[in-house]
Amino acid sequence: MMVRLLCLLAALIAAPVLAQDGPLRIEITEGVIEPLPVAVPNLVPETEGSAEMGAQLARVIAADLTGTGLFRELPSSAFISQISDFGAPVQYADWKAINAQALVTGAVSVNGDQINVKFRLYDVFSGAELGDGLQFAGTTDGWRRIAHKVADVVYSRITGETGYFDSRVVYVSETGPKADRRKRLAVMDYDGANVQYLTGSESIVLAPRFSATGDRVLYTSYETGFPRIYVLDVGSVQRRVLESQPGTMSFAPRFAPNGQTVVYSLSQGSNTDIFSMDINSGAATRLTSAPSIETAPSFSPDGSQIVFESDRSGTQQLYVMPAGGGEARRISFGEGRYGTPVWSPRGDLVAFTKQSKGRFHIGVMRTDGSEERLLTASFLDEGPTWSPNGRVIMFARETQGATGRSTLYSVDITGRNLRPVRTPDGGSDPSWGPLQR
Repeated sequence: MMVRLLCLLAALIAAPVLAQDGPLRIEITEGVIEPLPVAVPNLVPETEGSAEMGAQLARVIAADLTGTGLFRELPSSAFISQISDFGAPVQYADWKAINAQALVTGAVSVNGDQINVKFRLYDVFSGAELGDGLQFAGTTDGWRRIAHKVADVVYSRITGETGYFDSRVVYVSETGPKADRRKRLAVMDYDGANVQYLTGSESIVLAPRFSATGDRVLYTSYETGFPRIYVLDVGSVQRRVLESQPGTMSFAPRFAPNGQTVVYSLSQGSNTDIFSMDINSGAATRLTSAPSIETAPSFSPDGSQIVFESDRSGTQQLYVMPAGGGEARRISFGEGRYGTPVWSPRGDLVAFTKQSKGRFHIGVMRTDGSEERLLTASFLDEGPTWSPNGRVIMFARETQGATGRSTLYSVDITGRNLRPVRTPDGGSDPSWGPLQR
């Protein structure tokens, strides 16, 4: 099976784990040496005028797969066979001859504003179809989502991991010179396409955070001159102030996994503590009470713990405490300052920003602080956010200089697949939402 082929590559640099009642299982922690060769011919047009749509779908599917660093697309100029009939038998020998190990075939029909896509995935060397073929239907405006769904299925069947392509990211879109930077909330597909703006640029907005269901966004706004937390419905773009106490500043909000609780920082005088709030009743609970700055809280996937940053030890470090407050334990002990921790959706890692020796890094560590790994290094990298499957991290990178521009990047947890995320303008503070329904 093709899964075994990919596992063999991974086994060269990752430790295999033998399941007691199942097949060999590989946890890919250090990446693969050679990407898997995959062929993605244009989808066969089954209605008049759908050939261009078939080509566009194939390009997005291929881009999704190759963007992971796990796949290498074979150029169409190398194809010996041409897929002109979706139902015809696959000529495996022709695909073996060009060293294709995976083959994705598909067909598309367009009727008015409706589109129907069907596809199959083949293991070329074993001469077998991997799973049953599937089809997705939708509107022509949503054709990119259909391509992402196909790529998610292909990725999942080959790697055994959940896909992440049919997801969105909310972020801060930035325009204008550094001294007069305009910031507004925007939401986009994970690859930077289909950008939609959620707020105007009349006031500074910071740190948007998706809910676990992707229907709401928390963010901080300076609309009144002081930082206040708002919750915004992504569909209707209606919003309301979530927290406002006279003489205080609230910021760094984040949803609990249940979507009913929000954790945030509240500054009163020179002290900053972490609070939680019931989003419906507005009842707030103080979670920390140290004479220091506690901020950037993030829930564990099961909602039982919170990781946050604090300078209670004299330098900015990471701590974990129960979700209801209580004794916190320090988990970061390396050289430098740690901040903006985010718990992986898999529950196994915490991503963070680290400042050390004049450089900024995005890194990951186990939830007990062990096995710290730095994935990036630059003048300024900050604000990590996890893909829905916990295998990729998106963050903001700012270039040096008076006109420095902030742009979005992604990197996998091996640190080997660093890629820019193209957006119309500058971008910062990304928050990766869940797979769309």
